[in-house]
Amino acid sequence: MRFLKKQMREVSFYRTASGHCPIEQFLDSLTARQSTKVTWTLRLIEELEFVPKQYFKKLVGTDDIWEVRVNAGGRHL
Repeated sequence: MRFLKKQMREVSFYRTASGHCPIEQFLDSLTARQSTKVTWTLRLIEELEFVPKQYFKKLVGTDDIWEVRVNAGGRHL
């Protein structure tokens, strides 16, 4: 029997009015290892009800903007 994981939240990326998504260019610049770590962290954020603060933090003074924190090989992304 397979258990389906319930998605707790949906990660969405900012897009400009012209449709440009700055995060896509950033993700394309990462090494394979860094990209894997970012993907793992985003999946963690989507699937866990309570995400540790080291990975996910609400930005002060915003309605609903959150910072995703990824540490890959000593480099904060």
